[in-house]
Amino acid sequence: MGALLSSLTSSRYMLRMLIEIGHFALILAFGVGLVQMVLPLVGAHKGWRAWMAVAEPAASLQVVLVGFSFAVLTWAFVVSDFSVELVYLNSHTDKPMLYKISGVWGNHEGSLLLWVLILTIFGACAAWFGDNLPQSLRARVLAVQAAVSVAFYAFILFTSNPFNRLEFAPLNGRDLNPLLQDPGLAFHPPFLYLGYVGLSMTFSFAVAALIEGRVDAAWGRWVRPWTLAAWMFLTVGIALGSWWAYYELGWGGFWFWDPVENASFMPWLISAALLHSAIVVEKRETLKSWTILLAILAFGFSLLGTFIVRSGVLTSVHAFANDPERGVFILLILGIFLGGSLVLFAVRASAMQAQGVFGTVSRESALILNNILLAVSCFVVFIGTIWPLVAELVFDRTLSVGPPFFDAAFTPFMVALAVIMPLGSLLAWKRGRLNKAKGLLGALAFLAVAVAALAFAIQSGRSALGPVGLALGIWVIGGAGLDLWLNSGRGSVLDRLGRISRLPRAHWGKAVAHAGMGITILGVSGILAWQVEDIRVANPGETYDVGSYQITLQEVRRDQGPNYQTTIADILVQRNGREIAVLTPEKRFYPVAQMPTTEAGIANGVLRDIYAVIGDPQAQGGHAVRVYIKPLANWIWGGSILMALGGLLSLTDRRLRVAAGAARPVPAE
Repeated sequence: MGALLSSLTSSRYMLRMLIEIGHFALILAFGVGLVQMVLPLVGAHKGWRAWMAVAEPAASLQVVLVGFSFAVLTWAFVVSDFSVELVYLNSHTDKPMLYKISGVWGNHEGSLLLWVLILTIFGACAAWFGDNLPQSLRARVLAVQAAVSVAFYAFILFTSNPFNRLEFAPLNGRDLNPLLQDPGLAFHPPFLYLGYVGLSMTFSFAVAALIEGRVDAAWGRWVRPWTLAAWMFLTVGIALGSWWAYYELGWGGFWFWDPVENASFMPWLISAALLHSAIVVEKRETLKSWTILLAILAFGFSLLGTFIVRSGVLTSVHAFANDPERGVFILLILGIFLGGSLVLFAVRASAMQAQGVFGTVSRESALILNNILLAVSCFVVFIGTIWPLVAELVFDRTLSVGPPFFDAAFTPFMVALAVIMPLGSLLAWKRGRLNKAKGLLGALAFLAVAVAALAFAIQSGRSALGPVGLALGIWVIGGAGLDLWLNSGRGSVLDRLGRISRLPRAHWGKAVAHAGMGITILGVSGILAWQVEDIRVANPGETYDVGSYQITLQEVRRDQGPNYQTTIADILVQRNGREIAVLTPEKRFYPVAQMPTTEAGIANGVLRDIYAVIGDPQAQGGHAVRVYIKPLANWIWGGSILMALGGLLSLTDRRLRVAAGAARPVPAE
């Protein structure tokens, strides 16, 4: 017995020592970041190769140190070391292992450590795979990236230390927020951070280019993979968050224009504009100043999202923290990096001379219009998100800006964007003509309008949103397919199909991403225009109609989960006497957190979802039951997956992966 107690004591001592070493590793990474921030920048200015070369091992060392620190914190969650305050506040011994691990980033401090880990990984990737960059540019990029890391090291260590200890370790923890105990939310933050932080690389490239005073086609090709990767991860992260809100919160929607939802959507819009603008820089060496500005703004909106989530200035179910002091620190980071880079842009923008000229009807013009629509739509979302805060601070008025504003102000820009997407893909660079595709475009437009007219006739005078959305979705999807077809050259159908299969992956990636956008448009239009909703109090055994389906509340029973109590309803769904599904929505209660959650019961289908939620028991008997019929619901997330897949296909194109491999590195002066 004594030997066992001695062994346990020794294990706890070793674990606590490991926690302190993890904390020290984070402090050491802070010091390495300071070195990487200063020496390569000075070396690039002076032309000292040895000083510039410091950037690469320093970037690698940061990954090792922060990775070790993150691994230590993760292990503390896995073994439930409640001597660490963060583990005590966000974990519990009864919690499933997946949520013990996701609890590491399911809070403010741990999520910041994940943010910094991803930040250092991106910086290290630039060091490991940037051999084809000019040495001075690579040194400056890594120095700027280190400066961003240093700011967040300081934020963590001085205001949000994840390794704070409790003097006496409690026997158990307070558990993770039950809303976050879900697979969708377990993976949503890492993907979102990969997108947010990926935009730091485009920012670093932009600032480094401004310092050097040179932006050319090679720079455009170097910055494209980073932008594409960040946009792809943001797409996946936003889709996972939307999917979670759909099935977990029980309200039946997929997007509420919540401030934190908008915080991720704004950089997605700007990064999409940046991606298309960088193509123009690479192909035509024009739009240089605009592309640099977009790269700065994209990361600026990422920092703004961090401020919204962590400062508590705007209320959201997604928010991590409610601490104005931390918000001030983030605002300071935002001011330094965004303000400093914009000042540098103002000083150096005149050096970014455009070289290419192009006609009014050309792919360049279409991409400029694409950029304008994306940037203005982002500005609309920004105004709607931040206006309640401005109104309270400046006018002392409390107000809210909800879906009606966003739907009315944002939708027209997306409609215009959907209209020009196929046209822009088919236009040639410099001077374009649509004569080559006029007949096919006319047929595609006729098909889109015909489907819209059919939908309008079927829905018998209801909102025109559904038919318009169907027309736009088919237009965009058809345009993506037409783009592939026209790039297959001439010849027989079989010959052209063979050439289509051999087109570069970047070309396929563009087509798949655009088609995914069209499918998402179809899904959003279907669910908004043709959804059927039924809310009532139902008793066990009662049957009623919702749309063309018969709904029967068969039973309401209680059960016990791993760390929660639950009320489960069995709901039979039939159509014309044939069983379609048995839905099992739940109402869970987590005793440790003293918090209820709603788990929707969903029968997924290609053309529709049947969605049910069980509510509280009523005083007069029965339970509140909500049932929705949601046409094309899964097309929203299917389209998002295709968009991300399109980005991945483009990234696997060797021409993009080697970046500016064809360009010779410019030797340092």
